[in-house]
Amino acid sequence: MSELFLNPEIQSRVVELRKILQRASYEYYALDAPTMEDSVYDALYHELLDLEKQYPQLITPDSPTQRVGEKPTTQFVSVQHNIPLYSLENAFTSSDVTTWQERCQKGLEKQEFLDSVCELKIDGSAIALTYEHGLLVRGATRGDGTSGEDITTNIKTIRAIPLRLNLENPPDRLEIRGEAFLPIGVFDEINQERSQQGEALFANPRNAAAGTLRQLDSRIVAKRRLDFFAYTIHINQADFAKQNLPDISSQWQALEFLQQIGFRVNPNKQLCKSIQELQNYYDHWSTARLKLPYMTDGMVIKLNDFPLQELLGFTQKTPRWAIAWKYPAEEMPTVIEAVTVQVGRTGTLTPVAELRPVLLAGTTVSRATLHNSDRLAELDLHIGDTAIVRKAGEIIPEVVRILPELRPYGAIRFVMPTHCPECGQPVLKPEDEAATRCVNVECPAIVRGAIEHWVSRDALDINGIGEKLVRQLVTENHVTSVADLYELTSAQLQALDRMGQKSADKIVAAIAQSKSRPWARVLYGLGIRHVGSVNAQTITDNFPNVELLAGASPEAIASIFGIGEEIAQSIYEWFRKDANQNLVQRLKDAGIQFVSEPKENQAIAINPNIAGKTFVVTGTLPTLKRDEAKALIKSAGGKVTDSVSKKTNYLVVGEEAGSKLEKAQSLGVECLSEEDLLKLISQ
Repeated sequence: MSELFLNPEIQSRVVELRKILQRASYEYYALDAPTMEDSVYDALYHELLDLEKQYPQLITPDSPTQRVGEKPTTQFVSVQHNIPLYSLENAFTSSDVTTWQERCQKGLEKQEFLDSVCELKIDGSAIALTYEHGLLVRGATRGDGTSGEDITTNIKTIRAIPLRLNLENPPDRLEIRGEAFLPIGVFDEINQERSQQGEALFANPRNAAAGTLRQLDSRIVAKRRLDFFAYTIHINQADFAKQNLPDISSQWQALEFLQQIGFRVNPNKQLCKSIQELQNYYDHWSTARLKLPYMTDGMVIKLNDFPLQELLGFTQKTPRWAIAWKYPAEEMPTVIEAVTVQVGRTGTLTPVAELRPVLLAGTTVSRATLHNSDRLAELDLHIGDTAIVRKAGEIIPEVVRILPELRPYGAIRFVMPTHCPECGQPVLKPEDEAATRCVNVECPAIVRGAIEHWVSRDALDINGIGEKLVRQLVTENHVTSVADLYELTSAQLQALDRMGQKSADKIVAAIAQSKSRPWARVLYGLGIRHVGSVNAQTITDNFPNVELLAGASPEAIASIFGIGEEIAQSIYEWFRKDANQNLVQRLKDAGIQFVSEPKENQAIAINPNIAGKTFVVTGTLPTLKRDEAKALIKSAGGKVTDSVSKKTNYLVVGEEAGSKLEKAQSLGVECLSEEDLLKLISQ
């Protein structure tokens, strides 16, 4: 179908949606001042996605829907950088920085301090971006500085990188440089998932970011939620003047311009006018950086004035006008005195090194994770070894390497136990996984973990029940599952150590109060693998009661916007197990809410004609917007997917239905008009 014959209203709506979504992304990522709720963004995004699926000729490279590729690439192509990416000279002391500043002054024949811009040195991967006429056309890795790998498809998944610049009259070409990185919280989530799946853990966020950027499947890159800070821009002043763009003659102006055109720049930048100000910046961030949500290993100092930078030029490897002042390495040697093994709520056995206490990054460290048996084998760890310890992500202590030359005579190599240290049952380690697991569902450690998760703040939020009380309840055999909590009496609690009547009564009351927690928090509390608190809310918005979710196919669950196949399969398998079905029934009998409360202004109840049925909506309906029709279906207990298949029960058809109608007819799927749908819901 030619664009000439498309409905002008549809074309206008697509353009409008793109502008709205691009503006929302700019406010969220570049300005850090979001004005649109996530649910609104998701609804508009999904509307645009639906329109582009129906009218693929309307898809443009800068559309927000084009951030995730559909087909994995087979290899990356090497490309030459239009402008080289130079390394930076390193400084390790204040005298090194003073020497650098004096060298710059001498080279420019100046006596006074040269104003310099300080930025935090982000520990990630350098990226080169090329924009032509405002549109992102290429993203490449640093490589050797003169050439790198074209990873444009992966770059487009990073939402902090605009696909189109926020400029009315963009120059013909613009080169942007910046750092792609993994926030520490995201890095920890990724490693936790990899540990649960028995996969090798990433050593640190920097390695994880570099490995992610080189993934051949951009869908994996999108899931890992890379972030980006822009730190410099290469401009042609004549080109800028031709487009009536502002004159940019300094690094400070460049950072401000980058933010105006859609990029995030690090907010912790500073323009310094003396060596003392440089020192103050360094001293402040040497400790303050530990509270940042990303890793930084130093600060970058650049002469602010671009003409002065040009006069100083470059050595063969580095710019003369910039230097990186690195922080001391946060690694220390210490002795491994013992290794203990922890059992998590999923049954995963995690070896932990018990260390001779050592001061590391401002805190005393006495324990460090060893991850799994594969990591143990790699380290060749013996009790009594001297190990190099660091804080992974500057938060979690971990053993980096062993110094075998310092190993004491007769030291015994540590191996993972063959039986669970908690319950004594044999453990399981699949050949293709790194994780070792206890599979005894009655293991006290698994039971404790499940209960601690259930009572946590984001789940059922039961005040008064902490780790110590959970251990007592499990040890005394008062509780063997979360359902047992609802049968506890004040007398049972009072019989425990250091428990008075008043405290016991409060706990019983808190347990009773938890019965009113919403369905989303109950789903999260069940501890289904990969289901977090945010995903739980999304899922329960689409499956408003447990019966619908328990009976749903993996495909139906995965059709929810934002819920992937892995999560869907995990939910499906959880509800297939008899023990979990019995748990749900016991909790329902206890009064736990497994149904969503009707939302404000939502008058429609779960309808037996709709509940559990799968719908697809296509075309332009007479009175309802497509999202409104979908919301009605979901509120009545139905499920909505984007594609027609044998499992589709109904196709709701409007004008210009297209290929979905043809496929539904070929499969014998019942087709409904808007009027038919409303009648079905109202019956």
